[in-house]
Amino acid sequence: EIQSKIDKCGVRNGTVTVFVQHTSCSVIIMENADPTARRDLEEFFDRLIPEDADYFTHGSEGSDDMPSHIRMVLTRTSETVPIMEGKMQLGTWQGIFLFEHRRASHRRKIWITIIGE
Repeated sequence: EIQSKIDKCGVRNGTVTVFVQHTSCSVIIMENADPTARRDLEEFFDRLIPEDADYFTHGSEGSDDMPSHIRMVLTRTSETVPIMEGKMQLGTWQGIFLFEHRRASHRRKIWITIIGE
């Protein structure tokens, strides 16, 4: 989907930034060939930042609320990738993913900004 936006705007050389406008999910670049890599990442964060930790005081939106904010802070809300000759310069096994930190599905607003010539 990101590459199609680059194709449509005609930028040959520049950058593309993907930004998510939320505090409980992230945009990440990681392994795109094997879905177990994403599951392992989720399991890692579940163990690192458990929902049932008794030291969280912020929980107005449920038990996954504060853990989701911490996960976002430890990752990022945007990624920037170079564009050369009209193509994103991702590695063979790299992909850009929305990393959702909440248990229930949420509607997310994602910005894609393409700059270049």
